[in-house]
Amino acid sequence: MIRCSCVMADQTSDSPSSSPPTGDDDDLKAADAKDLHRTVREEGEEELRRPAMSLFWSGLAAGIAISVSLITEAALHAGLPDTPWRELVVGLGYPIGFLVVILGRMQLFTESTITAMLPLVTRPSRWALAKTLRLWGIVLAANLLGTALAGLAIATGAIGSAEIREAALTISTGITELSAGRTFVNAIPAGFMIAILAWALPNARSQSVLVIFAFTYILTIAGFSHSIVGSDEAFLLLFAGRTDVWQTLVELIAPAVLGNLVGGAGIFALLAHAQVRGEMPQGDDS
Repeated sequence: MIRCSCVMADQTSDSPSSSPPTGDDDDLKAADAKDLHRTVREEGEEELRRPAMSLFWSGLAAGIAISVSLITEAALHAGLPDTPWRELVVGLGYPIGFLVVILGRMQLFTESTITAMLPLVTRPSRWALAKTLRLWGIVLAANLLGTALAGLAIATGAIGSAEIREAALTISTGITELSAGRTFVNAIPAGFMIAILAWALPNARSQSVLVIFAFTYILTIAGFSHSIVGSDEAFLLLFAGRTDVWQTLVELIAPAVLGNLVGGAGIFALLAHAQVRGEMPQGDDS
């Protein structure tokens, strides 16, 4: 879950000799790397302390809600002619599920790769490691259950028309064109970019919607693999009889999950921490 509130710099002095601050000047101030690190880390610490059932229900809601991406893409695909530019327009539907989940403050696995990782790398301990693994395990399981329910609903026609179902199947078939190894590699930049999104949002302020839209639109037009949206597509193919359980879980979903972890928690989170580690006072990580 990404915090969309802005991080404001310290207010200027209110002494008589200082010129009065203007709202425009304050709006132009952006948090520096240390402020962003603290904001994202504190968000992660809050998540690590949440009760297991709260994480589960939030993760389940996110897994169901992220299916809006596939449904919106399918609706666009079904309504557009078969032209070279159709996929670029269809891709405009991909960010919608992310907007619903992030602005609704639901728990999505890929966003937690950096928020949960920063507390661990800042204050390494068995407690932090156990809490991080607990968070990832609960949220991932809940997300996948949510996408499985959504995939089943689309496959059986409980959600959407027959045209949308066929378009969703056409879109989803694309994930089967990659091998497990290629899916893993393809998921690394997706995890990296979603981690950057979580890092950048505190500075986005009123531009949060545009930032979320831009980052996630790039994901789809570049063809990167997002584990949770991809699992929605994978479960749809499974329940439609296009794939089997082994292919769905082991060849499609697992490599994407691991790739997102490497990109988000293994690369960007460590780089984000490394850039401010030397500026943190000894014994004070705040």
